[in-house]
Amino acid sequence: MNRGKWYAFLVPTISVLIAFLVGSVIILLIGKNPLTAYVVMFQGAFGGSEQLADTIVKMTPLVLTGLAVGFGFRAGVFNIGAEGQMAMGALVGAIVAMSFGALPPVILIPLSIISGMLAGAFWASIAGFLKAFTGAHEVISTIMLNWIAINVTTFMVAGPLAVGTGTPKSPEVAEAAKLPIIFKVQAIELSIGIVIAVIAAIVMYVLIEKSTMGYELRGVGFNPYASEYGGINIKKNIIMIMAISGSLAGMAGIVDLLGVPPQRFLGELTGGRGFDGITIALIGRNNPIGIIFAALLISALRTGSNAMQIRAQIPNDIVHILQGIVIFLVAAERIVAALIEWKKREKVTA
Repeated sequence: MNRGKWYAFLVPTISVLIAFLVGSVIILLIGKNPLTAYVVMFQGAFGGSEQLADTIVKMTPLVLTGLAVGFGFRAGVFNIGAEGQMAMGALVGAIVAMSFGALPPVILIPLSIISGMLAGAFWASIAGFLKAFTGAHEVISTIMLNWIAINVTTFMVAGPLAVGTGTPKSPEVAEAAKLPIIFKVQAIELSIGIVIAVIAAIVMYVLIEKSTMGYELRGVGFNPYASEYGGINIKKNIIMIMAISGSLAGMAGIVDLLGVPPQRFLGELTGGRGFDGITIALIGRNNPIGIIFAALLISALRTGSNAMQIRAQIPNDIVHILQGIVIFLVAAERIVAALIEWKKREKVTA
């Protein structure tokens, strides 16, 4: 089969269609109308300005965590630590945003975001260093670092940074550090965070596909032994890959914190979105542009599932089933590839 540029688009698209087909069967089995369920889901995600804004707000950090994981995958490194890197990025960025409120927004906002990125990069680099110099597998070290980061951030917002009672939370960031709002609908505020995320995706696409550095990083992922023979410093590149990946996860944390009310580190801020990056990277096939659409799909499913549950009386578990089927089919792409090839042969013989 000739796997041209459309193949990377066909696999996730067909996977989504199959997932919705299987979901339809399940919805029928519980005595509900799948067409009604999906219409309500679509309306809940895109049916109005409030729904659309909510979907995009949820999409923003998912784009960045997807980029973090996808970049590592493209370079042959399995960064499973986006959750911890996101938490550390949000914590350090928030401290900067709270501490330098006298600075103007044009300085404080970039300073806070860069601080968050550096924190995420540092946290990921620990795993990169361990892999490069001791051979420690990054999957194990990043998972362990996730737990350390979660406990560090929990301690900070429950202790030194704690304000008020109830859910552990930090003080609100300075007004000058809050991201500008594109538009506000009801209680939903859509900030420029989505613009930052899309720009980051475009930059990563150029870096991976069009630059010498990207060529080296992809080479390390494709064949580290050949890359080393060709003069590429494998250890340096492994640490660099993890640092770039971690900086994107750190950006996800601080951009989300600065852009979404109440603009403070609240409880477990990440909420599993670092792990969602693995899902999104797989669906987007580690392509920065594909990751944007994968993040939109996941956020739309989650936003729409609330409406589907309330208005169509469809259990929220259906969305998890759909997501799981999509991931399975994308990961087991030979199944989808066989379907595409079979359809092509059918057209030829017709």
